[in-house]
Amino acid sequence: MLGTKDKNVGKIETRAALPRCVGIIMDGNRRWAKAHGLPTFEGHRRGYAKLKQLTVWAKEANVPYVIVYAFSTENWNRTKEEVGYLMGLFRIMMNDLLSNATTEKIRIIFLGEREQFSADLVESMQAVEEKTKKFTALTLGVALSYGGRKEILRAVQSLAPGEIANLDEETFGKKLWSKDFPDADMIVRTSGEQRISGFLTWQSVYSELFFTDTYWPAFSKKEFMSLMRQYGERKRRHGV
Repeated sequence: MLGTKDKNVGKIETRAALPRCVGIIMDGNRRWAKAHGLPTFEGHRRGYAKLKQLTVWAKEANVPYVIVYAFSTENWNRTKEEVGYLMGLFRIMMNDLLSNATTEKIRIIFLGEREQFSADLVESMQAVEEKTKKFTALTLGVALSYGGRKEILRAVQSLAPGEIANLDEETFGKKLWSKDFPDADMIVRTSGEQRISGFLTWQSVYSELFFTDTYWPAFSKKEFMSLMRQYGERKRRHGV
């Protein structure tokens, strides 16, 4: 049952209906800022603040795994100014995430091409992962410089010649950046776009998809819990 104190949010009546892993495409930061007459950077800042709220909601909903799409491989093509701001935000985020994760007992794992980032950011990612690896209240995956096709290619490139002949899906899954996560039971994309844009390409073959017009900074606990209930009402047949 959803352990929320907000009586207006509602509850799911069975644990069996709850997703084990939820993927979130946090889209709409820039459009939210524009709609409110604010700089693009403020949209990103508010988007990060929303991410911290999301971890609290997920814990209350008894969801053990969450993966968020924070920065795609294509996002490197944005303006130099915007990318620079985001790198600065990620640096602030590392310290803040660690502090928040320590308080909330959240394990954090970063998924993506780490070599694309500066050495100090890579070191920060490693430190956050190391210092939170024993926490079990929630496992949060943060996809940075992530692309689903690139993840699959990297996994293939990591295979030894002798592994290919008898390769199965379970073994291949252990080569992915998301090896510490189960496949996503549901994927939510905010902002009105109805595509998954390379997010969890391998892991989403049976994900239930949910699209909302709400921009990410405006996404609410009420809407999150509503989507949890909708997930519980769907019949998942997995091709049967």
